[in-house]
Amino acid sequence: MRIVSDRSLRARLAALPSPTPRVVASGNYATPRHLLGLVDEALPAYRLFLLNAQPGVPSRDGVTHETPFVGPGVRDLSRLEYLPMRLSLVPRLFRRERPPDVVALHVSRPRGDQVSLGVEVNVLPAAIEAARARGALVMAQVNPTMPYTFGAGELARDAIDLAVEAEEPLASPPERPPSEVAEAIAERIDQLVTDGSTLQVGIGGIPDAVLARLHGRRGLGVWSEMVSDGLLELERQGALDPARPLVASFLFGSPALYEWADGNPRLSLRRTEEVNDPGRIARNPAMTSLNTALEVDLYDQANASYRDGRIYSGFGGQPDFVVGALHAPDGRAIVALPSWHAKRDRSTIVEPLAVPATSFQHSHVVTEQGVADLFGRSQPEQAALLVERTAHPSARESLMGVLDRLAGERGVGGTRRR
Repeated sequence: MRIVSDRSLRARLAALPSPTPRVVASGNYATPRHLLGLVDEALPAYRLFLLNAQPGVPSRDGVTHETPFVGPGVRDLSRLEYLPMRLSLVPRLFRRERPPDVVALHVSRPRGDQVSLGVEVNVLPAAIEAARARGALVMAQVNPTMPYTFGAGELARDAIDLAVEAEEPLASPPERPPSEVAEAIAERIDQLVTDGSTLQVGIGGIPDAVLARLHGRRGLGVWSEMVSDGLLELERQGALDPARPLVASFLFGSPALYEWADGNPRLSLRRTEEVNDPGRIARNPAMTSLNTALEVDLYDQANASYRDGRIYSGFGGQPDFVVGALHAPDGRAIVALPSWHAKRDRSTIVEPLAVPATSFQHSHVVTEQGVADLFGRSQPEQAALLVERTAHPSARESLMGVLDRLAGERGVGGTRRR
């Protein structure tokens, strides 16, 4: 790793042979903003690969964003290419279909001969390996505020070609108190989590509200894409098994979370290929996968990717963890959502989806109305339970009408439970 000036790095980038190089960069809240600013100044046109890009990333003409998980920073851009795939499969992209010309990292200060990817490991090790195999450029922003985390994000200094030193604070998601609906959903999910369970939680108010209710549990484990402040609080409350490391791919939280993570041997940040491997997930005892969705249809198909027919996020790790949890000993795959979308004034329990499903065959669907225990039920039974126990009261009658129509099309009796 050779430390260079901003000017030297821009010159190296300007000399790239491709007219539209592909730049793979740290995503979520680990985006190296100073480094990407240099990229944007040096390259008239390029393709930028980020997971869950946050506001403020380059978005001018000439920049094409490509990603399997769309973040709020690029959600409404016309120059966006959504790549539909499970997060566990994304590393394969870099070996053949979409090899990187540049990998732009955000790393800690060196400790000895190593630096750390800090709060985001995810798909970056695979991108680095693909870049090194084809002689592409690996560069980094060295930031003293980036925590040093252990695991697959620890890199030998010679794995990085060029680096610039630039201090900038790490961003965090905005703090939002849980809504009454989220609290009601969390109260129901609380009954599904037992001592000794292994937790995977997604992003959002509902997972945060659930974690806040688990402080009295004991022996919990963590095998999750991300670690949030809610999991940190479980650690502080003694709910987590001290003999089991917290396994994740990235951090998503406050400065206090980042400070706790710095040099913490309890935390193991690993590659996406390992953390999101359904086979690895299934080895965890009582694996409890908790994810959210925008809507769930009467076939128990969850849509967490599309809103109003347009891409909103993507598969992410939801299908990986749903499959893994269902195969784990005493595992549960839970999808939680409000029963009513207030802004759009409509039910979130819907007739068959008109957009691609993100996941399906969950063990439980939970709203503030109740819990639908679906595993092992027939399809008509699942549909009736979704209507009766999770749908908003104002939507139940029309949904029952849909059930009867679908049953008539199949040539079987109605699905109303009597």
